[in-house]
Amino acid sequence: MAAKTKTGSRAQKRAAKGGRRTTQLGRAVSIAASPDEAAIETVGNPHPGALYLVRFTCPEFTALCPVTGQPDFAHLVIDYVPAKTIVESKSLKLFLTSFRNHGAFHEDCTLTIARRLIEAAKPQWLRIGGYWYPRGGIPIDVFYQSGPPPAGLWLPEQGPAPYRGRG
Repeated sequence: MAAKTKTGSRAQKRAAKGGRRTTQLGRAVSIAASPDEAAIETVGNPHPGALYLVRFTCPEFTALCPVTGQPDFAHLVIDYVPAKTIVESKSLKLFLTSFRNHGAFHEDCTLTIARRLIEAAKPQWLRIGGYWYPRGGIPIDVFYQSGPPPAGLWLPEQGPAPYRGRG
């Protein structure tokens, strides 16, 4: 009788367990021309019964001003509580990168990211803080939360520190 061999990585097995296959992880992938064309992928949650928080921090997010075409920069902090799936981080990075040549106001970028993550991962809860660097001398911070956080969730401060200028 032939011995059974193990094939596939743990990540592949977990993805298969969640009924999903990734198309970007482990492959060379081009950056989408726009956020609408970018895919956010998910894999099965390895701890579906546990109450825990996942945080993604993107300190160098960029988009374009839809009026002037000048670059806008933000520090994004995304917190979510997974349900059946978790967000695959490479697909999230590629999705966020797709904003680099996309013209949209700060509010639109921040809420578009939140809504796309909710659509893709269907988390128990999500919040996003978009800490936009000053334009015209005024920093603009945009916050969104899908509802009250689940009871019993340890919820760290979102940060970063408020903008204080150079002094």
